[in-house]
Amino acid sequence: MDCEICNNKIGTTFLKKILGTHIKDSEGKKHVTCFECQKKFPDKAAILQQLK
Repeated sequence: MDCEICNNKIGTTFLKKILGTHIKDSEGKKHVTCFECQKKFPDKAAILQQLK
């Protein structure tokens, strides 16, 4: 699975869970982000702005 902001690979656990975060937008669609992008953009609004 890839990060939707920086397109880096996101690792998964043996149960196929991602090692990142799902963030929902206003329409309810889930977006996947990695830990590095979470550090760059501290709040949810900044992350959602980078997705558009």
